[in-house]
Formats: sequence, C-alpha cells, structure tokens
Amino acid sequence: MILTVTHTTLYRYDAPVRGVVQSHRLTPSRFDGQQPRAWQVTVSGGIVGGGFRDGAGDWVQSHSVPGPVSEITVHVEGTVETRDTTGMLRGHREGIAPEVYLRKTAPTRPDAALAALAAAAVAGCDDRLDCAHRLSAAVSEAIAYRPGVTHAHTTAAEALALGEGVCQDHAHALIGAARAVGLPARYVSGYLMAAEDGTRHEAAHAWAEIWVEGLKCWVGFDAANRCCPDDRYIRLGSGLDARDAAPIRGSARGTGGESLDVTVAIQSVQQ
Repeated sequence: MILTVTHTTLYRYDAPVRGVVQSHRLTPSRFDGQQPRAWQVTVSGGIVGGGFRDGAGDWVQSHSVPGPVSEITVHVEGTVETRDTTGMLRGHREGIAPEVYLRKTAPTRPDAALAALAAAAVAGCDDRLDCAHRLSAAVSEAIAYRPGVTHAHTTAAEALALGEGVCQDHAHALIGAARAVGLPARYVSGYLMAAEDGTRHEAAHAWAEIWVEGLKCWVGFDAANRCCPDDRYIRLGSGLDARDAAPIRGSARGTGGESLDVTVAIQSVQQ
C-alpha cells in the first residue's frame, strides 16, 4: 500500500522564548514491511543540526530555532510504501539486545493487579508468540478504548484501574504485562490509517512490540485495535515508554507557558 502523511505540530509560547532545541524521531523506519519513498521534515525558522541512527535503529535529527520566537511549526510530509508482515519486524537494523527492554519505567511499572492479569493470561502457555497474543487480548479486554479519561502522564496501572484509556495506555499496559512475565517489550510511535475508505483523518498512533525468541524478531501488537500492525501502519520509532519514543522532544529557553496543536492525516493513494 502507498500511504501519504501530513503531520503538523504548532507550538505557541505565552511570552517570546530565547530559543528552542528539539530532537525528532519523525523519520519512518526501514524494514521488510516499510520503505519511505519521499519524506521531509521542516521547522519554521529552524536550523538543522546533527543526526544519527540510535541503537534501536531509529533516525534522530536535531533542530534549533533561535529566538526571540513566540510560535514554531514542525511540518512533516511524505509517502511510504507498506506491506503486511503480520506484525513481524524483519530487516530492521538495530544493535540493542532485546533484554534491555525488560527494564521497568514509571509509566509501565506493573502493580499487583497488572502482574496478576499477566500471570493469568499466560498460565499454561509454553509458546512465546501465543503468550504475547494472550497478553494483548487480556489488555484489550481489561481496558476499553475511550478518549478523554486519561492524560499524557497516566500510568499503565492507573489505566487498568480505570478500565478505560487510549492507545498510549493500551501500549503501556501491554508492555508492563509482558515484562512482568519475562518478555522484552517496547513502545512504538507511528501513524495508522484507520478509515476503510482512505479518507483523511487524525491518525497519530502507538502500539507495543514484544520480542519473540522463537522467531528471533520483534512482533507488533495493537491492543487498542485488537490486531497486529499491518500495511495500514507506519512505524516511526521505539523506546522504553511513550516519553522515550516521543516523535518530538525538546526544550525552550524561557519562562512562559507552552501550548501545542497537532494535526495528523494519513491517506492511501494506491492499493
């Protein structure tokens, strides 16, 4: 499938800031199921800095904007060719050992309830791929998709207690559950063309990847949509949790408040 993406993030500052520095994970991954055809990231008034490919295989690019500045726009536009690999991430070059992703973080740390859910889900399961599917299904059942009830800092344990959340909460809960039973897991940020007819809509998305030793690869699980990523998905980058995998991270030199407005649209132009 050929997918086009338009992603605009507008930052506004209450008072002009002296400058802004940002680190972007906004370049699509390259692997057997995904190849970028054309891709451009622009920052209004920005200066392109250094870039590098990190140990997880993600491209990280820095930008700086000299001040004084009251408003910054980060605009992403491009085309990506995707193929359904049933969630398997093959052909992706990275150098970090999967065991690194057993490390717990504040958003993904399992409490007693999440640990119990994970243990019950994999009881009697000897196949790691089957265990991963069971964990994803258990999280899907335990947390209903409902926007507006959680926020950016909601933890996996809190979302499970609420029984509701969004894709970030599903990903964090699945990661926490997988790590609780000894399966390396990580957070993935990207895009999803959710509309069957290919019409434009907001499409920022997140899911989890679990390392399956028998397959010797990462396998994606989207507990929010009860499926594995297919050719409707575009993978940007990964990390231990949402903050670690954030497409845009940065800091502004100033004392005023910051607000942002995000618009993301993805469209299929060819089957």
